[in-house]
Amino acid sequence: MNAPSSPILIYGANGYTGRLIVAEALLRGLRPILSGRNAAEVNALAALHQLDSRPASLDDPRALDAALAGCTAVIHCAGPFSRTTKAMVDACLRNKAHYLDITGEIGVFEGTAARSAEAERAGVMLMPGVGFDVVPSDCLAAHLKRQLPSASWLTLAFFGGTGFSRGTATTMIENINRGGAVRRGGKITPVPGAWRERDIDFGDKVRHCVTIPWGDVSTAFYSTGIPNIEVYTAAPKSSVRGMKLARIFGGVMATAPVQSYLKRRINAGAPGPSEAQRSRATARLWGEAWDDSGTRVQARLKTPDGYTLTAMTAVACARKVIAETMPVGFQTPSKVFGPDFILEIAGTAREDISIVRTTS
Repeated sequence: MNAPSSPILIYGANGYTGRLIVAEALLRGLRPILSGRNAAEVNALAALHQLDSRPASLDDPRALDAALAGCTAVIHCAGPFSRTTKAMVDACLRNKAHYLDITGEIGVFEGTAARSAEAERAGVMLMPGVGFDVVPSDCLAAHLKRQLPSASWLTLAFFGGTGFSRGTATTMIENINRGGAVRRGGKITPVPGAWRERDIDFGDKVRHCVTIPWGDVSTAFYSTGIPNIEVYTAAPKSSVRGMKLARIFGGVMATAPVQSYLKRRINAGAPGPSEAQRSRATARLWGEAWDDSGTRVQARLKTPDGYTLTAMTAVACARKVIAETMPVGFQTPSKVFGPDFILEIAGTAREDISIVRTTS
């Protein structure tokens, strides 16, 4: 694909993941416009790469409109998305720009899906989750559904390969008292944090995993129609114990003084995994789908680490969005680009583990 010429805005470009996305965009021949709330950092980053900058605050609609002027699409990277998505979606609808983001928050996916009719009227596509959450897992879910069209149950699991960025850690801290979630009978259903545990073979090793309220609890339903969904992440048993303690002490940890303390600790640390850490790491995903007769299919996926993959998939999605005619309204990556989209990303490989069919 030749480098598209339609302008794209990267909002939150000065953040940890935003910078990775800017670098990937340049590598892929794009010349994005950079924006974000911190004008000094955005302008400095733009000057470094000889790019245009349009700093804007999310609470300033006029500034956002000026930032989006003439843009075909936005990659929104400024979280926590529960606080930032609405303003950017509003601006995209006003300015007829397609909306992409890198969220992993169920509430954001569901809230964006609820605005699908608005987006259709505006001729705009809304596609949250174009990063590690949810591109690889969404494509894996759609692949399993393709293998077993009668599937009514879906379990996904992942291992990101590295630690967390400041933005991801902040989102986790802000949601510490909200427990878990699964989908049952098509409905998102609250469950306690660390509700279920199991050991899963990711291909390189067996890892202990625990349920978390990951974005696919929302998006995999839209992508596959499967009504019963659980998502697990690999976690040491010590971390699982901490997650279970949050059931008891989550209310205390959600208070303003404790949140302030925890966020200070986060901001005092590194912005995110180093380049060396990312280059040595790989992410792993596993999925299983089955139907009410007991027929099961399983598959695994290997990718670059979660942050590297986020940059790669976000830019790959953006290139397609600005080069091709997109469906409007709320969309998921696998619905628009297909289950095999993830295999277009360098360093990815999928393995079908087994197909177990019942006999009558």
